[in-house]
Amino acid sequence: MKSKNAPAKPKGSPTSSAGGMAGVEINKKIKLRYYKFTDVFKGFEDVDAVKKIFGKNTKKVISELKVMLVSTKWGYLWVDDRNLSIGCNYDYIKRADDRHIYLDVIHELTHIKQGMEGKNLFDDSFEYVDSPTEIEAYKKGVTEAKRLGMSNDEIIEYLKVDWVDKKDFSRLLKAVGLA
Repeated sequence: MKSKNAPAKPKGSPTSSAGGMAGVEINKKIKLRYYKFTDVFKGFEDVDAVKKIFGKNTKKVISELKVMLVSTKWGYLWVDDRNLSIGCNYDYIKRADDRHIYLDVIHELTHIKQGMEGKNLFDDSFEYVDSPTEIEAYKKGVTEAKRLGMSNDEIIEYLKVDWVDKKDFSRLLKAVGLA
């Protein structure tokens, strides 16, 4: 997932509290390297949406999950399906709106669960917007965005990515109930 706008500027603290997101903190004073998930994204193990993804295994999965911060000109967050870790664009984490990062994390945690279940996260037999794994992850993000009080217009703007054209984007919106 992603967002290309709405920079969030941390105010001198090592973490930025994500407003309305129940104890979640995003560490924006990070360097390029591997981290434990909880060193970058704090409090997700207590988020209801995450508990729905992993159930009774939530704390164990979150405690074992790794995050890799990389410098890249593309992307936002993604799952490395070889080791089920989360990759993060360093500049995106430093500058993006906390709500968008939060929703991206929910999306990627959905992919982590799918990978744990043996699902193919990059099934080339589907277009990106038709992939069952993507639709499931986007739906979880949309549900959480609505819970946060985002309007449909805000959610639609958030969901836009450079690699999806208007026709495909319309299909995605329909698939996640926003058409």
